[in-house]
Amino acid sequence: MNATLVLEDGTWYRGVAAGAPGEAQGEVVFNTSLTGYQEVLTDPSYAGQIVTMTAPQIGNYGVTDGDDESRGPRVAGFIMREASPRASNWRADSTLREYLVKHGIVAIADIDTRALTRVLRSAGVMRGIIATGPVDPAALTDKARAIPQMEGSDLVKGVTCLTPYEWRTISATSGEADQREFGIAPQRIAGRRLRVAAYDLGIKYNILRRLDWYGCDVTVFPAQAPAADLLASGPDGIFLSNGPGDPAALTYAIENVRELVASELPMFGICLGHQVLGLALGGTTFKLKFGHRGANHPVKELQSGKVEITSQNHGFAVDPTSLPDDVTVTHENLYDGTVEGFRHTTRPIFSVQYHPEASPGPHDADYLFRQFLDSMERR
Repeated sequence: MNATLVLEDGTWYRGVAAGAPGEAQGEVVFNTSLTGYQEVLTDPSYAGQIVTMTAPQIGNYGVTDGDDESRGPRVAGFIMREASPRASNWRADSTLREYLVKHGIVAIADIDTRALTRVLRSAGVMRGIIATGPVDPAALTDKARAIPQMEGSDLVKGVTCLTPYEWRTISATSGEADQREFGIAPQRIAGRRLRVAAYDLGIKYNILRRLDWYGCDVTVFPAQAPAADLLASGPDGIFLSNGPGDPAALTYAIENVRELVASELPMFGICLGHQVLGLALGGTTFKLKFGHRGANHPVKELQSGKVEITSQNHGFAVDPTSLPDDVTVTHENLYDGTVEGFRHTTRPIFSVQYHPEASPGPHDADYLFRQFLDSMERR
């Protein structure tokens, strides 16, 4: 079956359907990771987005149920140059196409993803539509222009959990990945396990796996849960997760985090959690032209000068000039100089824009989980 991708500026591409039949709408973005397409598909931070994979072939190792980063695919649609029809992996439970069809994800293949990426880099990410079967590109262009903008969109409510839960009670059945891939043993082997209260803004499973691995019992709370609920659980620390959409639209989360900051508990934020924390501390955020999405982005830790290769997935950033005097920038993106991390100078609070939990990506930044544990243990 034919499939067509149309962007809001009128650019369109004709290819073949590589997933479920139908129509998908969202913001068209690109990811430069060579592998990790399943983790990309199931990352809640991609809610509302049609993801273009820039690697030339996608799907050659199939899909393995235990590698999901949430309870299923979260992308609005999927774009590939070549979709592998085979799954060359002894662990695979299905081919990529079977997985996409099973979960109702509309996808397109056999288009020039290099040309598409150049368009998105030059003009910026745009709203778009993937439609299967015979379609009129002009009519779809008008329809694409009517899709809500990412700015001002609260997409967290569609991906957060509905009720609090204890991660350790479900981790055995959540498809936990083999922790030996990190090549390290838990660094905290004595004393009681620490308790972490985590806001689920669209949390990835591997964040919870890493906290569990380092010796934390994690209670996950819905994004709209009052700060008092998290404090009532008696946590040693607070975690703010990744997630989709515009951080400035999450007024409820910003107010709750502001209250948690006043509690003096150690706090660690990742991605959207980093942005929400920046807003709660008095800063502002802005939308990037085409964002950072991939598994090979260089970030500089400013104090030591060390460069980390990181996994990234975000379209917004914190404005460093808006941060108050008691907040200092700790990490910087070497591509464009945007803020990749900051810390509070008088409270045990820090955050990063990138993904230290990887999945997919390198493990250079895993030390940040140890840093979070250190701040809890000192308290």
